[in-house]
Amino acid sequence: MEPTDGPSLAKGHELPKGHEPSKRREGHRVPDRYAPGEGCLTRLVRMPVRIVVLVLVVPVRMVWDVLAGCGRALHRGVLRPVGRGLARLGHALVVVPLTWVYRWFLTPVGHGIAWTARAFGTALAWLAKALFYWPWAALWRYVLVPLGVGTGVAVAWLVRYLIVVPALWLYRWVLTPVGHAFAWLGGGLARLARGLGAGMAWLGRHLIVLPAQWLHRHVLTPVGHGIAWLARGIVAVAAALVRWTVVVPAVAVWRYVLAPVGRAVGAAATVLARETGAAFAHCWRVAGHVSRAVGRFLGTLLRWIFVEPFRWVYRTVLTPLGHAVRDGLWRPVRGAVRVAGRSVRRALAAARQSVRQTRGEIRRALFGAPRTPERAVVPEPRREPAVPQARTLGKTSGRDVSPPSRGPGPGDAG
Repeated sequence: MEPTDGPSLAKGHELPKGHEPSKRREGHRVPDRYAPGEGCLTRLVRMPVRIVVLVLVVPVRMVWDVLAGCGRALHRGVLRPVGRGLARLGHALVVVPLTWVYRWFLTPVGHGIAWTARAFGTALAWLAKALFYWPWAALWRYVLVPLGVGTGVAVAWLVRYLIVVPALWLYRWVLTPVGHAFAWLGGGLARLARGLGAGMAWLGRHLIVLPAQWLHRHVLTPVGHGIAWLARGIVAVAAALVRWTVVVPAVAVWRYVLAPVGRAVGAAATVLARETGAAFAHCWRVAGHVSRAVGRFLGTLLRWIFVEPFRWVYRTVLTPLGHAVRDGLWRPVRGAVRVAGRSVRRALAAARQSVRQTRGEIRRALFGAPRTPERAVVPEPRREPAVPQARTLGKTSGRDVSPPSRGPGPGDAG
């Protein structure tokens, strides 16, 4: 009976297992964690392999993460700055000097050498043409070519009248008649040879060829056919024996024993390899999460052990203490130092002004006051700030008590 589809099945007939209609499988849901088509062997191998691989991979992943972090820190904090520094140092010590040497020394020197070489080569080429090419070209064109043309014409005339013309006459009047005579004699000999050959061919055909054909057709051919039929029978029997004693058992063993075992072993090995690879990938990701969690835990632990106490001490102890020192000690001391500095600067300015005035009084007492034109205004010094003038020997209460300047003496004329 031919199988038919569901709508055309007769009553009382059931489909075999594995061919139920799709309506019966609508409520069945394939688990998300398994791919369709997996068997019990895959499910049996998966969990032990993943457990073993996870135990083996977690330390490796943690060591890998530590080494990767150290490598990134080393690259970011040491290798990259050192590389940039070495690159800049190498550029400053090697590239810039070499560029300068190449641009301002080697290039002009090379251009000069090239120009000198071109000039020297041009001179050598001209000298070589003048010494070798032009004399030989003139000798070839004006001496050898005319001489060769004349010699060739003379040699051709001599060859024509000493060799070609006598050879033509000898061929036409001697060799041609002799050749015709030999050809006529050779034709008679050829006809005689053809007759002898025909007789020998007839004798050979009736004495050798025909008996050999009869022997091959009626004796050797039947004997050869019998021998071939016997050999084919022996070969067929041997082939049948070999086939049923060796080939058929070997094929049966291969088909029903080795092939199923090989397929089973291959399927098991494929499943084991696939699950091992999937387990390594999954466990590597899980180990990454574990390593990240351990790293965060250690970071949090170190932060609460070292960073948070230091931050607490800095925030609750050092910051108020620093503010108190700044407000209670540093600012008053700095203000007092500024006031003292201003006082010292003013005292020094007053001392300089007193020394300057004393020096002027001494100069006027010794040499007299300098004569100044009328309406002359003495400019005030601008370099020092204006400070209250101190009392000196030459001034009392702002009034000048210096002795009056003497009038012009006899030696002041002019």
